[in-house]
Amino acid sequence: MQGKREKSGAGNDLTKRVIYLLVILAVYRVGVHIPTPGVDNVALQELFARFEGTLLGLFDMFSGRALSQFSIFALGIMPYISASIIIELLTVVWPHLSRLKKEGGQEGRRKLTQYSRYLTVALSLFQGFALGLYLERGTMGSSSVVLQPGMSFRLMTMLTLSAGTSFIMWLGEQITERGIGNGISIIIFAGIVEGLPSAVIGVFSDLSSNEQSVLRMAFMGAGLLLVTAGVVYCERAQRRIPVQYAQRMVGQKLMGGRSTHLPLKLNPAGVIPPIFASSLIMFPATLGQFVELPFLDMLTMRNSWLYNVVYVALIVFFCYFYTGVQFNPEDVAENMKKNGGFVPGIRPGKSTADYLDKVLTRLTLWGAAYVSIICLLPNLIMDYFNVSFYFGGTSLLIVVGVALDTLGQLRSYVLNQQYDGILKKGLTGMGRIQPRRR
Repeated sequence: MQGKREKSGAGNDLTKRVIYLLVILAVYRVGVHIPTPGVDNVALQELFARFEGTLLGLFDMFSGRALSQFSIFALGIMPYISASIIIELLTVVWPHLSRLKKEGGQEGRRKLTQYSRYLTVALSLFQGFALGLYLERGTMGSSSVVLQPGMSFRLMTMLTLSAGTSFIMWLGEQITERGIGNGISIIIFAGIVEGLPSAVIGVFSDLSSNEQSVLRMAFMGAGLLLVTAGVVYCERAQRRIPVQYAQRMVGQKLMGGRSTHLPLKLNPAGVIPPIFASSLIMFPATLGQFVELPFLDMLTMRNSWLYNVVYVALIVFFCYFYTGVQFNPEDVAENMKKNGGFVPGIRPGKSTADYLDKVLTRLTLWGAAYVSIICLLPNLIMDYFNVSFYFGGTSLLIVVGVALDTLGQLRSYVLNQQYDGILKKGLTGMGRIQPRRR
């Protein structure tokens, strides 16, 4: 009976966390439909219809269609992601931030998170002002998108959108702490999958109106399914490096002598590189609202060669950068040496670190190539079949990656709850042992 109660308690706790996650996502979806005052919605929809298939259309999908509706969540979570990128880069070149990251412990991580929040607000204010200025310039025929242009509209837009981004940032942190983790990624996931039902309805509408043939749509669906299966396979792919632990005496016991492996994922950075790359490539599009340069206009077009080249270059850079941040070969080699572990045929210490760095560099190259192909291939499929919706490789990688990570979080949480229940049961049983009477 006690074991059943413990399992029931763990299940109830997990159910509460899932319900909390759904409530937070419902709040987020309600905020997406709250419009920012001072905008003509009809002219706004006509204006954003021109950006279908561009970079702004991609960010509109990331924000759950909040950008095209110009809601209070129009900027989405991208300013926070951009701020996180900048802070991570500064930890490499700024000694103070580097010390906070390496030696600060929990307090150092808390301060870095605080700096990211401050920078998020600053970026949100800048992007909100730029977006308000852009909407003032945007006209559809004789009608203006903004009802009453002026500095008051720009300031109101700047404050409203920055407050909306700050609230989304808080929602993501609540999901991470009280939900099932990966708060920011889950919010992006929710924004992407929001458009799937309407996309499916649009496909059936095209079929019923004979704008697309059944065979053509079947080939497109098969291509997307194959790409999805490839993403799932590659996300689970690992390079397993064998590790042998030598036998050693600990007290009066002989420990070690076992064989294991060190798993290195093909794509250890996960969905971070395409998200970071998409976020950074948005800056030229924002600057293009102030300075009219041809190459800035090309960066906003998803099918332009300049956009694809810059996008792939940023993906490769962030694959190496984020992998280097998350995995330090020297620290891993040192820990293996302290615990009596070694890679067969490789000397412990520096030789092991060099070997791990060499393997990881080659593996990251293949992982970056895989991520780049996945982010570009669905775009080519969509352009070839000329469909009426957009679901690119970045979106596919994010959706599959977040789904796999969330399932892993749920599985780990259930196992931890069961392990804690076993420990509590064992400690309770030990407490009942009565001392032997003499």
